[in-house]
Amino acid sequence: MTSVAQHPTDLTVITVPVSHPLVRPLLQELGEEYSARYGSDADTELTRYPDTEFTPEHGGVLLLLLERGEPVAGGAFRRYDAASAELKRIWTHSAHRRRGLARRVVDELERVAAERGYRRIYLTTGPRQPEARGLYLATGYTPLFDTEADPETIGPLPFEKFLPTAAQHGGQAGSPDQLHPEPS
Repeated sequence: MTSVAQHPTDLTVITVPVSHPLVRPLLQELGEEYSARYGSDADTELTRYPDTEFTPEHGGVLLLLLERGEPVAGGAFRRYDAASAELKRIWTHSAHRRRGLARRVVDELERVAAERGYRRIYLTTGPRQPEARGLYLATGYTPLFDTEADPETIGPLPFEKFLPTAAQHGGQAGSPDQLHPEPS
């Protein structure tokens, strides 16, 4: 377990593998939420990608926000393409909603992605998740769908956001191709 940042509100940000015991509440609650909204086959979303895709070696990360050592929110990204990370598994513990934790998770994931040289974030959210749709719109994501259409007629709702470059951060980041080479 690696601690990456401490926040003044007593939240600690850590990166962990999907197999870490602290990830269990995230996976359990997401599975329950997806099943309640989309039916019994919704758990397939949580197993769609191998856990290794959320590791630094494969261009990804899974992070958790801990409060007094307990996970209260989390999320992940995986490599989508050479320039883009794809956000997945954005979660806030059911007892800790309405505190801005999901926004904090998205901010942390964007920060890590930019540090790793990604220039763009891509994501999809389900049509029955209006709070997620609202989060992404409120945090500057561009909808890649007709926002006036009935979400149920669209399917997964895609969004994108371009990240600041290393020069805008004053740092030196390598290109995503250098940081995350294509598999041979």
